[in-house]
Amino acid sequence: MKVWILQGSPRANGNTAWMAEEFKKAAEAAGHEVILVNAARKKIAGCLACEYCHTKGNGACIQKDDMQELYPLMAEAEVLVLAAPIYYFTLCAQIQAPIQRMYCVNAPAKVKKMALLASSYSPDVYDGAKAEFRDICNYWNVESIGVVTANINEQKTEETKQKIHNIVEKL
Repeated sequence: MKVWILQGSPRANGNTAWMAEEFKKAAEAAGHEVILVNAARKKIAGCLACEYCHTKGNGACIQKDDMQELYPLMAEAEVLVLAAPIYYFTLCAQIQAPIQRMYCVNAPAKVKKMALLASSYSPDVYDGAKAEFRDICNYWNVESIGVVTANINEQKTEETKQKIHNIVEKL
């Protein structure tokens, strides 16, 4: 399967980046084609709500920023993995911008499965991110293959790594 990991942490060696890399390694070892994109290193503006994409644009966004690099990846992905640090109870802004910009295509055409990897310093801050993830899966009519969260005591541990591997097995 073609797996696209959209990773939103600005910290190159942070906990979210580690989770995304672990998923990538496990998925590649299982024979899947994986592309990992760090959205935090991209310049992606929020949706303008101009409706150009649904009128004159025929599904193309009027904005020409780094999201243009992501649309072809999104079009080919069969699995989408969101990897997000949780700073304040929901998905970080670096993940929000590309998700909101997917509005122009309504739903990725080939995505059939999704997973969420989320890390935070604090425990019990994941409900908002999980709810948004669940709602995206429902709206796009895709299967959630799982959510892995890791607070400060669970980050970069063998237990968290195993939870990630368990999700990869569902691909």
